Amino acid sequence: MKIVTANRLSDGRVIYAGPSGEPVEALDRAGRFDGEAADAALSRAARDPAIFVNPYLVEVDGDRPSGRDRFKELIRSRGPTVGHSLGHP
Repeated sequence: MKIVTANRLSDGRVIYAGPSGEPVEALDRAGRFDGEAADAALSRAARDPAIFVNPYLVEVDGDRPSGRDRFKELIRSRGPTVGHSLGHP
């Protein structure tokens, strides 16, 4: 399974494409896609640059990133690593 992730243009936060392509902030709310459906979801997000900045596919196993970039994606899914300086918990 794969999810689509990107940064949101308005504030730089990590977002995911939901099941219908809408932006969601939580990894557990991201849409899961296989094969051609994953490519289609990525294409939909890429066509909406006012929301999704540099979208790409990430492999997941349940609610956790898997595959080669799993550690990077786990860090991204937990939010900014600069403490509370951005006003987000």
